[in-house]
Amino acid sequence: MKKVYFISGLGADKRVFSFLDLSFCEPVFIEWITPLKNESLESYARRLLDTIPEKHPVVVGVSFGGMLATEMAKADPELKAVIIASNKSAKEFPGYLRASKYFPVYRWLPNNMLKKSAYAFKWVLGKNEKAQKRIILDIIRETDMGFVKWAINAILYWNNTEIPENITHIHGTGDKLLPYKFVKADYTIPNGRHVLPLDHPIEISQILKSVIT
Repeated sequence: MKKVYFISGLGADKRVFSFLDLSFCEPVFIEWITPLKNESLESYARRLLDTIPEKHPVVVGVSFGGMLATEMAKADPELKAVIIASNKSAKEFPGYLRASKYFPVYRWLPNNMLKKSAYAFKWVLGKNEKAQKRIILDIIRETDMGFVKWAINAILYWNNTEIPENITHIHGTGDKLLPYKFVKADYTIPNGRHVLPLDHPIEISQILKSVIT
């Protein structure tokens, strides 16, 4: 059975994949490594790729994890990347996110206040049905906000313009964080919001199985 390496979203962990049917593969959930001071998203992605023992792996990334998977795909043209609710280049960011690097409020907020703001905006992430809501709230509660601040900065200063051919992109039309109209997706999930593996696990599982096998 083929190993598939999964990268979660910003501040999240393998729980974001807990509703998927991954019986078609041997899932390996990549653990975060400590970022270097002022490290770029590209550099971090390449160091994270070095932790994967397999040559030319299959990598599935959600949101921030999809951006990392994009950089991995650039580094290894024989790698197969699947990105979910993410973007492949800086051009696929909405304007308000691109502009926010000039007003880096997140840098100035104390960690506990930044975490409280994440609770306030959890509605952006998904439908928040009971089981999914519990996982989202647990992830926010346990998030390392120091890592989050680094990652937000790395995302905002990610200026990638190269879109490698070895990427498959899955996106929802109801994504409020990375709006569908700004991206070019290979697979579209009608009304799918940002945490697609939690909100649409059946559809995502079927697509992953089809693409990977």
